[in-house]
Amino acid sequence: MEKEVNIAVLGLGVVASGLIENLTIAKEKIKQQTGVALSITKVMVRSKEKRRAQAEKHQLTFTTEIDEILEDPTIDIVVELIGGVSDAKKWITQSLQQGKHVVTANKDLIAQFGNELTAIAKDHNVSLFYEASVAGGVPILQNLNTNFIADEITGIQGILNGTTNFMLTQMAEQEESYEEALKTAQTAGFAESDPTNDVDGWDAVYKLIILARLALGKNLSLTDIETQGIREITQRDMTYAQEFGYQIKLLAQAEKKAEKVYAAVTPVLIPKTHPLALVRNEMNGVFIESKLIGSSMFYGPGAGASPTAVSVLTDILRIVQGKEKEGPATQMSCSELPKGELAKRDVTNNYFLITNCTVDIETFLAKHQIKPLMIQQRLEKTEAAFITDKLTEEEKCSLKKQLQQISNIKQILNVWED
Repeated sequence: MEKEVNIAVLGLGVVASGLIENLTIAKEKIKQQTGVALSITKVMVRSKEKRRAQAEKHQLTFTTEIDEILEDPTIDIVVELIGGVSDAKKWITQSLQQGKHVVTANKDLIAQFGNELTAIAKDHNVSLFYEASVAGGVPILQNLNTNFIADEITGIQGILNGTTNFMLTQMAEQEESYEEALKTAQTAGFAESDPTNDVDGWDAVYKLIILARLALGKNLSLTDIETQGIREITQRDMTYAQEFGYQIKLLAQAEKKAEKVYAAVTPVLIPKTHPLALVRNEMNGVFIESKLIGSSMFYGPGAGASPTAVSVLTDILRIVQGKEKEGPATQMSCSELPKGELAKRDVTNNYFLITNCTVDIETFLAKHQIKPLMIQQRLEKTEAAFITDKLTEEEKCSLKKQLQQISNIKQILNVWED
């Protein structure tokens, strides 16, 4: 017997429109494979008049009032795609309390209040899923919840922001400046008019919080994560890095050290031979290190209406299929997990430096017992770039102090060695 499941969608932006289009295309296939007829019965918008054409095309019923959704007993699933935090949190909470399952792509909300909302969902025996909140069309969260249950993840690294990765790709391959790459990204629709959330690293930070919660079992806050964006990356940095055999990427990483976690979102040099160095343009990649599997990687589009909407639709189907079994499917709850104590990177690291200098840099480094792995000195020996051998944080700071006495430090970046 065919089962009907009714869905309400909050918002009708890019992803919501993609969900409606994808469901229209896949509806018959879903019905044949699951015996379930999915229907979007209500869509909450701010203005009905502006969306009249979409309403007519897809036979949608619009509302501007959340109560028309909350009080409708025929609605089984609420999909939140309106964005923001305050209203979205309130409406998701109310939906869960009304016994409705919820799917969201809201990374900011889940990073800050995911534990609280998961607890509410459990209390009311309903589901809260948010696969689309991290890496768009890459099914990373579901894999963390299933394929690694018997394993222990020790580290997770990812290129999680399509905007910055697109820009860095343009800088590396088209030799564009930061400003030119930003303009290209905005023209292509990959960057907002105000790109702050992306270029300063905050978008990736929210996603890393969610990943660390599921992968490492640690609850991190914004202040736990070392954060640096890409505004200071120059074409000169790109040139030197590539000559040394590296690509510069904005890398989100969380590494378990005993019971502590080191977490950062910063530009780093990644060897060209590493799979993450091959993640280009708006694509995303997540690299996982675990005790039993070893190394594994997930790759795919990190943004866009259709890929993100597919993740939303997949969550909807998980909920539907969960009903057919023993009860509603439930995303892993982290409300009982201990808060992650930030571990300082007290291990040694390689560093990439560019500096203006008036002395021979090799002689200077030898004097201070610093061994460079690679070195370039140009512009009549007034500029030098080099990569250090392993240094502690204290040794790096000492080197920086010594260099500042004779030169202007133009850049210091970590070099990530797998």
